[in-house]
Amino acid sequence: MIGRVPASLFAIVLGLAGLGMAWRLAPKLWSVPAIASEAILLCAAGVWAVLMLLFAAKWLLAWPAAMSECRHPVQCCFVALIPVTTTLMGAAAAPYHHAAALVLFVAGTGTTIAFAAWRTGTLWQGRRDPTVATPVLYLSSVAGCFVSAAAAASVGLGGWSAPLFGAGVFSWLAIESVLLHRLQTAEPMQVALRPTLGIQLAPPSVGTVALLSVPDPPLLAAQMMLGYAVLQAAVTLRLMRWIGAQRFTASYWAFSFGLAALAAGTMRLRELGDDGPLALLALPAFILANGVIGLLSLGSLWLLVTGRLLPDRAAEPAPPA
Repeated sequence: MIGRVPASLFAIVLGLAGLGMAWRLAPKLWSVPAIASEAILLCAAGVWAVLMLLFAAKWLLAWPAAMSECRHPVQCCFVALIPVTTTLMGAAAAPYHHAAALVLFVAGTGTTIAFAAWRTGTLWQGRRDPTVATPVLYLSSVAGCFVSAAAAASVGLGGWSAPLFGAGVFSWLAIESVLLHRLQTAEPMQVALRPTLGIQLAPPSVGTVALLSVPDPPLLAAQMMLGYAVLQAAVTLRLMRWIGAQRFTASYWAFSFGLAALAAGTMRLRELGDDGPLALLALPAFILANGVIGLLSLGSLWLLVTGRLLPDRAAEPAPPA
């Protein structure tokens, strides 16, 4: 069983933590209980801790399965979620214990950059099948750098927000061009991989949250990025029937972090005094994020209870990705 635990399950932590961070902004805007954010973040921390233990056991007791996952052309990218969620746990812990938060941030961000360098270096060596290019490519360099940029200020390292944001935004632009070319010209994406398209919403929305974390953030640039995020949400909505050909699995958590960040980005704009159309989306986006992540949580609990949360088998051996 240990060998069947996929790194993609860390997307659950990503979605819950992202929603918890959005809830931390909510009491500043509306009459909602502040404790709700901490309860959600506590749930995220619990899931993260369990998954970290399972992955430690996987590397100790099912090493061939762990190596197969790292070499898989698609599933390897989900490994990036381990340090990314570690960084998020640092941001979550910041109000309670600065030293622990700093350790988690440094460990998560340092490992994120190391993994992004390793993964990107592998891609640069070529001979990759274009049909296995999916939005999971964003997870290492783009999601990792954006999350680290957003978390840096919370642990007292705000000076790192701008360079980490820059690393994320230029990686995003480069990877997006590759993905759009693949989606428009290659064979249609396999049914099992279609839920990964939910990640398309994450770069502009998470990037907005990261940008609004730098000192004196440029609101115009943030509004532009959020506008693109709304467009990505509209495209995803248009494709939901096509994406939904895949029965419900934990892979649908790919939608969670982008939606949570879209809510947080619009809420942060409103907090900063913006009264434009995007700031007016704050409440609808917040309600939508809560609704979707609530449904994902209930569905995942049902899969867990019925023994269907884990895939039938571990990652198949594959050539180096």
